[in-house]
Amino acid sequence: MKRTIVVGAGLGGMSVVYELRQKLPKDHEVMLIGEGAEFHFIPSNPWVALGERTREQVILDLTPYVKKFKIPFNSTGVASIDATANRLTTGDGLELPYDYLVLCTGPKLAFEAVAGAGPEHGFTQSICTVSHAEKAYETYLQLLANPGPVLVGAMQGASCFGPAYEYVLSLETLLRKNKIRDRIPITFVTSEPYIGHMGLGGVGDSKGLMEHEFRDRGIHWICNARVDHFEDGQAFVEELDRKSQVEFTHQLPFKLAMFLPSFKGSPAIAAVPELCNPKGFVLTDEFQRSPKYPAIFAAGVCVALPPLEQTPVPVGVPKTGFMIESMTTAIVENILSLERGEAMSTKPTLNAICLADMGDKGAAFVALPQNPPRNTNWTAMGKWVHVAKIAFEKYFLYKVRNGTSEPIYEKYILGAVGIHRTKDE
Repeated sequence: MKRTIVVGAGLGGMSVVYELRQKLPKDHEVMLIGEGAEFHFIPSNPWVALGERTREQVILDLTPYVKKFKIPFNSTGVASIDATANRLTTGDGLELPYDYLVLCTGPKLAFEAVAGAGPEHGFTQSICTVSHAEKAYETYLQLLANPGPVLVGAMQGASCFGPAYEYVLSLETLLRKNKIRDRIPITFVTSEPYIGHMGLGGVGDSKGLMEHEFRDRGIHWICNARVDHFEDGQAFVEELDRKSQVEFTHQLPFKLAMFLPSFKGSPAIAAVPELCNPKGFVLTDEFQRSPKYPAIFAAGVCVALPPLEQTPVPVGVPKTGFMIESMTTAIVENILSLERGEAMSTKPTLNAICLADMGDKGAAFVALPQNPPRNTNWTAMGKWVHVAKIAFEKYFLYKVRNGTSEPIYEKYILGAVGIHRTKDE
């Protein structure tokens, strides 16, 4: 019996495990390994951090669903991988051989890169996990009771800027609704070279749109920002010029600070020789397969994507939900080709689609493909984005509950505007 193991039970892992189970023969085992038994819908974390969602609304216990679809499930994670022997060891000591290994592990959070950062051992909040978002909500309630300065941003090396924009604009909306906005100065601190860069070199007129939105809302910003360290109620930030030299230094007080950290790869995966880059992200070819290990594929945030351009402060490339699904679909089709004895031919589109809710409206960023020159490159704003973000949340939770790999939302609505997962669609 052949076996494919999918590691990671997030957006990418659940997409690929369901699609493989549907398309591979029944005598080909498709197994799922996760760290814990829950699926977390990470894009909803900004809502959790502001009291718009609860933990229970964005988390699903996977056990009944994988059992329903006859998918063996181990919730102890991966302790080690012997990529030469096509074998891995789970967290509870089980040794499992595989014919194909699909890595969808997501990132580890590198708060330790900046002294004083992070909600566990530092002075800043995060929305990268549900637990972090819950703690951020507690700090938000304290802010309502005791108003003061707010800092929101992304530290050097961060690769997903959309949630920071989403959080700061949604927070600003709620502060206005609570009639205390006038008592709370807000500063956006980002490693991006300009507002709206998004790690993508801008999308459409994202720079002009976001700068206008910030000015209209009275949000100050500091770009090319390198965070030196945090202390209790203080952020120490260096602002670099185009030559990467320190132009200004800032000591910024705060009552609430929410900063996205840089990411790094999972230790078990990073330990595999020649599988990853120095930061622990998996190196892949155009078919999402490891150049070193033919049995290993990877999708999502754990994949190494080079930055689009050199910037004064390092910024990473975002991997949005749709881009991740693009990778997983390519992996499935290429595994099916290999099983038929055919050459791999499916390449992901790597389209970047970001829906950022702002409380009273939202902003949509669409870059097709993510790397310029692009076939489609636009930014839009309106209440419809808020509705679309809610629809995406509901669609993906439906997807996890029902074991489907492509519901109507994606196949028809996105397809109607020319957005497809793979290059052969």
